[in-house]
Amino acid sequence: MKLNGIIPPLITPLSGRDTLDREGLNRLLEHIISGGVHGIFALGSTGEGPCLSYRLRRELIRTTSEIVAGRLPVLISISDTALEESISLAKVAADSGADAVVLATPYYFPAGQTELIQYVQTIVPKLPLPVLLYNMPSLTKVWFEIETLKTLSDLKGVIGIKDSSGDLAYYEELCSLKNERLDWTFFIGPEEKMIRSISLGGDGGVNGGANIYPKLFVDAFNAARVGDEAQQSLLQEKIEAFGRIYEIGKYASRFIKGTKCAASILGLCDDRMAEPFNRFYPEDRDKVKRILDELDLEAWS
Repeated sequence: MKLNGIIPPLITPLSGRDTLDREGLNRLLEHIISGGVHGIFALGSTGEGPCLSYRLRRELIRTTSEIVAGRLPVLISISDTALEESISLAKVAADSGADAVVLATPYYFPAGQTELIQYVQTIVPKLPLPVLLYNMPSLTKVWFEIETLKTLSDLKGVIGIKDSSGDLAYYEELCSLKNERLDWTFFIGPEEKMIRSISLGGDGGVNGGANIYPKLFVDAFNAARVGDEAQQSLLQEKIEAFGRIYEIGKYASRFIKGTKCAASILGLCDDRMAEPFNRFYPEDRDKVKRILDELDLEAWS
């Protein structure tokens, strides 16, 4: 299975505590799909996966797969602190018709690289779907080191890696692993680095902003792939300008708050956050609206 392009990390629309906003999810997915994206990634960091109950995660997996209905590949994060819970979610994903699962390093108790290798070698053969590894050191506190990934490159169930470290030197070295596995796919998380990542050997982006302006990121990916420098420059400027919404608020949750707030302003879904987080208060919501109004990116929505 070879993936590439723009695969948005889906926000999770909520209408209440532990309650999925199904109508909002449908609007959001149709909006994203109409923008020409290349896949959907649910229950990642942007989707508040670790904050959601297992019941709600299962509901989101099934509902997302039902709405997408085979039009695009569906990837599901199964990252968890407990190996058995990851396996359980993977089985739900497979039964629901998802195409792949995404696995970050276990969090809370940091694992050493030897333990991490053993963990991946243990879990991958037990999973019913192909696995995209996920490097998110700012939240998990553990990197997939390059030598570790070289060791894991003989696992046929692994199809690539998504890197959200923001370290382009690491990402460039990561992409050199194509020499080990020609079939691996390499995605980048930070959206302002997506265009640059393609020239380093990357295959696309898992970019939160594509929830809001999917065509903007698809056009940027296409421009980078064909080497259209003028278009790359124009779209990079717009992506960075949109990224100002992530500068509002504090802590890692500001990225999710900003994205959900923008989705709410555009009428896609509610901006309720999973506990313990709050949606933006009116003052910050107004800041997001002003940024969106100034950008006038309707053509890329």
